[in-house]
Amino acid sequence: MKPTRPRLAVRAAILHENRLLVVNAYRGQKSDLWCLPGGGVEPAQSLPQNLEREVAEETGLQIDIGAPILINEFHDPKGGFHQVELHFRATLSGRDVITLADPEGVVNRFKWVTREQLGALRHKPDGLTDAVWGDNAAYYDPLEAIIL
Repeated sequence: MKPTRPRLAVRAAILHENRLLVVNAYRGQKSDLWCLPGGGVEPAQSLPQNLEREVAEETGLQIDIGAPILINEFHDPKGGFHQVELHFRATLSGRDVITLADPEGVVNRFKWVTREQLGALRHKPDGLTDAVWGDNAAYYDPLEAIIL
């Protein structure tokens, strides 16, 4: 199959009380693969705006976006799918009670996991643990209009 243009996606590393929110979005719970909430980027919105929207759609949570911490990409050599993901630190927006929901019907399972629990789960990307609990961050230059 002919490769497609890479899809751009954003994901949120939401830490709360030293636990990370991970999700599973495989229909019928057919996979044990976990990842961070997030999804595809829409044009004319900043990466943080896209991430706030995606997290709200998948979890019902409102978040504040921090620094980018990980860039990864993956592809399906048989199907041609290729995705580039930008992972950002994120925190919950001032809520004491956390209620997870799936307004868009995308996610079928949620878990808050410690670093050790994440290590015991099958998850992607492989470098997620080090990125989330590490000190690394990248500078993000926000979306700006091109002025000719």
